[in-house]
Amino acid sequence: MTTFLLDGNPPSPSLQNARGLLVAAPGRALLDVVVPVFNEEDDLEPCVRRLHAHLTRALPYPFRITIADNASTDATAAVADTLQAAIPEVVAVHLPAKGRGRALKAVWSASDAPVLVYMDVDLSTDLAALLPLVAPLISGHSDIAIGSRLARGSRVVRGPKREFISRSYNALLRRSLGARFTDAQCGFKAIRKDVAEQLLPLVEDTGWFFDTELLVLAERAGARIAEVPVDWVDDPDSSVDILRTAADDVRGILRLGRAFATGALPLAALRRQLGRAPLEPTVPGVPRGLLGQVVRFGAIGVASTLAYLALYLLLRGAVGPQAANLVALLATALVNTAANRRLTFGVTGQRGLVRAHAQGLVVFAAALGLTSGALAVLHTLADPSRAVEVTVLVLANVVATALRFLLLRRWVFPGATSAHLN
Repeated sequence: MTTFLLDGNPPSPSLQNARGLLVAAPGRALLDVVVPVFNEEDDLEPCVRRLHAHLTRALPYPFRITIADNASTDATAAVADTLQAAIPEVVAVHLPAKGRGRALKAVWSASDAPVLVYMDVDLSTDLAALLPLVAPLISGHSDIAIGSRLARGSRVVRGPKREFISRSYNALLRRSLGARFTDAQCGFKAIRKDVAEQLLPLVEDTGWFFDTELLVLAERAGARIAEVPVDWVDDPDSSVDILRTAADDVRGILRLGRAFATGALPLAALRRQLGRAPLEPTVPGVPRGLLGQVVRFGAIGVASTLAYLALYLLLRGAVGPQAANLVALLATALVNTAANRRLTFGVTGQRGLVRAHAQGLVVFAAALGLTSGALAVLHTLADPSRAVEVTVLVLANVVATALRFLLLRRWVFPGATSAHLN
């Protein structure tokens, strides 16, 4: 059994012909079609032979099929070696650790092919979609191409449980990370080698979240992603642990959300390296999507609440609790609206500024009603201490903050919300 290294030669840069199309270096494959496998001794040979027959018949480019065996414990490695010996275009790679993402990252990083492809060993996706998948990359139109089971024109056969999970997961990505692509987990993707070289070092996941992380990073870096509707038939014998995968995916989403919120990823530098502008105007260092908006709104809300309490306590002894609440809330509401307009929802310039502040005052009135009402009820029921009064105000402000976020997002800045999430 051999460890990974294709033919011992270093990856060669992508070549382009006079028309700007990607071409392979002499004697090299233009496409490297990677099939990651773990314990697939029964399905591996028929799937690889079927794939090889299709590529030979339908693909007008030199290709290689790379079997990426990631630490199988059955006879998968032996089957892969047999296929390598029998078919010149097949290469068997043996990795010491399990993980689909780890396998793809290793093979793609070492490959010398200008276009890198991967597909699941069950070949659930109709292979007729392979040429449309790679064509946008070869032509230079796109950086990444993905098969989508949720795009218009796709035809999918699978049970309602998997359909619900898939749609829910992709909806979660749109709402939490502002993803624009429709299907993160379809096992049918391709990427240009030069783009992969920039993105792969930033991808941390080694399992099933690898696809999602790669696509989200690519999108944030301004890479162009082409979607190809596919015909797809569910494999009833799939060994994927849905609950464990879902839990790993949620952890991955939270990790990416934190990285975007803290600016831990060098997205600006990556955009420059790829030579692509962002897909939409953004505020530097500000993440997109619902999760990013919540993080920014929360940070502004904490600062506003602290400023509000300081003003309230400063004025309370001189003008009484209700007047102090009014002045403190009004002053911080104006600053809060301006900060959320710029930082949370990414709206800049003077256009709509007066309207936004007028609507912000209506939002302020709703918050004032909540906090003033809480104070009125408190003083009707008892003669509270200053600590109890402040505690009630903090709780009322928490409710008012949630209401303010909903109103700002859905009413005051609906265009900014749409731009972030659609």
